[in-house]
Amino acid sequence: MDSPAVTFTLAYLVFAVCFVFTPNEFRSAGLTVQNLLAGWLGSEDAAFVHYHLRRSAGTMLAHGLLPLGYYIGMCFAAPEKQLFYFYQASEGWKIFFLLAVLAPTVTGILAYYWSRNGWDNHPLARTLAFHALPQSGWRAVASSINTEFRRIDKFATGAPGARVIVTDTWVIKVTTYSLHVAQQQDIHLTVTDSRQHELSPDSNMPVQFLTIRVASINPYVKAFDIRPKCIYSD
Repeated sequence: MDSPAVTFTLAYLVFAVCFVFTPNEFRSAGLTVQNLLAGWLGSEDAAFVHYHLRRSAGTMLAHGLLPLGYYIGMCFAAPEKQLFYFYQASEGWKIFFLLAVLAPTVTGILAYYWSRNGWDNHPLARTLAFHALPQSGWRAVASSINTEFRRIDKFATGAPGARVIVTDTWVIKVTTYSLHVAQQQDIHLTVTDSRQHELSPDSNMPVQFLTIRVASINPYVKAFDIRPKCIYSD
């Protein structure tokens, strides 16, 4: 692999990792799925649950396009490999191209399946259904969460793709591809880990990071971990 191809590969690898895990620099530049798909996602404050239904599907599809983006970039970075002409490419690149096309195809089909029937097939909708009363459905639970999220007295911490939100009734963990939800009255909290650092880069004060296991008595609700931080002051 010659120098332009190596340079492009390293640059694209850094871009892909940062696009998936989204450091502060990428957020400041607007290079996030939330910003790129803002028109389709709508407002998180107006409809929290439906925003994250779309966000998880859009994120999965956007990340699925990354291998194909690399292949297309290599067509220009290494023209001698003749990647523009599939049948003239090497066997390794042919396999990579097929996988690069397969990834967004599969994620696109899955996202379409999730969106059918008003998002009834989405894993989050199924999770919320476990919290619904017998005569209601997941939309009633979503409405409750949306209402409480709009209140100013909620607790929220963390980056947009890795937040912990606590409302009057719910404990919510936002991850890249999913949303974990538990009802406060049904949960047990267990501290499983504690790490203390002398200085926090944000405040230059001692900080303690806790790992808390959120386990629900509802057998259909999966347990999850949240990691709040505590800053000590004099």
